[in-house]
Amino acid sequence: MKRLGCVVGLVLALSAAAALFFSGAVLGEATIDEETPFVIPAGASLSAVAQDLESAGLITSADGFLLSARLFGNADPIQAGEFSLSPGMSQREILTAFQSGDVVRRFVTIPEGMPSVLVWERVMAEELLTGEVDIPPEGSILPDTYAFERGQKSSVLIEQMQAAMDLYLAEAWAKRSPGIAVDTIREALILASIVEKETGTPGERRAVAGLYSNRLRSGMMLQADPTIIYPITQGKPLGRRIRQSEIAQVNGYNTYTMLGLPEGPITNPGRESIAAVLNPEKHDYLFMVADGTGGHEFNATLEGHNAAVERWFQLRRDRGEIE
Repeated sequence: MKRLGCVVGLVLALSAAAALFFSGAVLGEATIDEETPFVIPAGASLSAVAQDLESAGLITSADGFLLSARLFGNADPIQAGEFSLSPGMSQREILTAFQSGDVVRRFVTIPEGMPSVLVWERVMAEELLTGEVDIPPEGSILPDTYAFERGQKSSVLIEQMQAAMDLYLAEAWAKRSPGIAVDTIREALILASIVEKETGTPGERRAVAGLYSNRLRSGMMLQADPTIIYPITQGKPLGRRIRQSEIAQVNGYNTYTMLGLPEGPITNPGRESIAAVLNPEKHDYLFMVADGTGGHEFNATLEGHNAAVERWFQLRRDRGEIE
């Protein structure tokens, strides 16, 4: 009985050794020593991927990897994209990762109020994106955070940003308040871009939108400083005070020398500024000036506004910003 037990034990040991030999010599093994990116191109076959894995030194045998896939894997197709292969992963785990489509995603953030020229610069600076793209039309990009993959075309990412804007505009327009001062989605987008640039205080957006809506209805010039700057810098910071000659400049954007809205957006407004224009605060304000806290003081009369302007100038004199 004891001898029989020894024989059984020997058989099991030999079987295990044979299995190990078969696994290592025939099926091969993964040899990942550190976190390694691996890209599967669109349309790549499993055979081609196995060859790439072997060439990169991530497995010992492409043929063994394919045999292991046939013996132990399932019929799910592999997915294209970039994968992160970790130390200690087995061949079966590598295959499972490829089939699951758990690709590495990277992100680019477009802040509210970023003009299209700066969106273009940010996208072009992403080294893992491919291809050139023109500067997108102003106002066509929805500020948000977007995912992309290594090797993705820059144009595809821009199209994703524009599709998001189109979708949000359509949804927001359908929920607009009755009697607003703009008649079209395009006009709403233009006015929202002005609201976006005029205040950095979220709680003021609806008040600012209401003020400009009042001016549009009453036939007053909007007189929004950012509309002076846009033709000069295409939305980039001016970096200095506006000159009197620039205030008097006649063009399609300067709302100090024209009635109504500019000919186009002056930046890419965010969701909140668009929503503010489509549901503005109801009040009788026609004027506003900075209040020194990052916000604005609003007034319904020119007399009240002039007094607020004087307070603002006095505050700046007290701060030593002006003489």
